[in-house]
Amino acid sequence: MARLTKKLKEASAKVEARAYTVADASALIKDITNANFDPSVDLAIRLNVDPRKANQMVRGVVTLPHGTGKDVKVLALVTPDKEAEAKEAGADFVGLDEYLDKIKGGWTDVDVIVTMPSVMGKLGPLGRVLGPRGLMPNPKTGTVTMDIAKAVSDVKSGKIDFKVDKTGIVHASVGKASFDAEKIAGNARELLTTIVKLKPQGAKGVYIKSIFMSSTMSPSIEIDTKRFTEQ
Repeated sequence: MARLTKKLKEASAKVEARAYTVADASALIKDITNANFDPSVDLAIRLNVDPRKANQMVRGVVTLPHGTGKDVKVLALVTPDKEAEAKEAGADFVGLDEYLDKIKGGWTDVDVIVTMPSVMGKLGPLGRVLGPRGLMPNPKTGTVTMDIAKAVSDVKSGKIDFKVDKTGIVHASVGKASFDAEKIAGNARELLTTIVKLKPQGAKGVYIKSIFMSSTMSPSIEIDTKRFTEQ
């Protein structure tokens, strides 16, 4: 069993054995985060679903009102007539065949890939490279579209996609520890509200079983599943 560091012991002592509101948890997460860098603040939401069943899969996108705090690297795989549009929207890498060749060679130094429907056929063979890294564009997340400018700007401004994993948990970042507590709380509420709206018809009983907030290297804080909409 790993030994707790002095800082982690001090942080753990501040977290009471109870469920907090999102506002209180957001304030507390700032108090117990002592890393010498600006860590992400994450939510782990356990849902009462069976992801193996198609009618209980939970997947969606949400635009965090206060952004992610991350410098998201975007690759726009587009035809020449769309390159200027992608560049003006802020894409970090723009092109097509040269980047397809780089990806074939193992290059995946981006966070999000946006592309056009006509290009998806060329991406199919790269599924083994892009799929495990969560980089394969998908129409459901808005990353396969003819409106390349909107797709790029949405991602740059705080749009994230999420998906329940095989254990029934959604993991997502809702900002940075340097954010004001109000911004962390606002982003967290937006994500949670979106997940509630996506409740599958096949899900029975209590939908959200538990919610925990943590930052990188911090203890987890339990959030009250019945009070997360409170201001």
